[in-house]
Amino acid sequence: MDAERDRQPMPGVLLRRLTRYSDARGWLIEAFREDELPDWFRPVMGYVSLTYPGVARGPHEHANQTDGFAFLSAKFRLYLWDNRPGGDKTLMTFDVGEEEPTLAIVPPGVVHAYKNVSNTDGYVLNFPDALYAGRGKSEPVDEIRHEADPDSQFRLPEDDA
Repeated sequence: MDAERDRQPMPGVLLRRLTRYSDARGWLIEAFREDELPDWFRPVMGYVSLTYPGVARGPHEHANQTDGFAFLSAKFRLYLWDNRPGGDKTLMTFDVGEEEPTLAIVPPGVVHAYKNVSNTDGYVLNFPDALYAGRGKSEPVDEIRHEADPDSQFRLPEDDA
């Protein structure tokens, strides 16, 4: 772990500040490098999502999958709760995105959500360590969704909802 760039707000969660290299053409950010990832995290696919201003994704968690989110544009609020046995289920929030480019590695059992809190569309890359719906999309999706449960303790704060 690079103390200058990395935060570990709870066991197994890594928030790595990413470096933006800018020149007259624009900018480049290395979303991740295999030689800088924790030994226990090896992405197997990647995708990009667009989230409109004011829209949240989650909260949900995975039983087996670790996500590697790269927040590079707009401003997002990242929400984390440790739902693992013995975990502290207290909400932690982090502002990430264009002003604070961040790779967030979120392991199984950590409930997570993010919301675009800016006025522009935001793009998020995800590099999970499991294939969505398994090989050939033939397996159940590894998601435990909390956002549709009105009794869930994992709720976005009212002023963020």
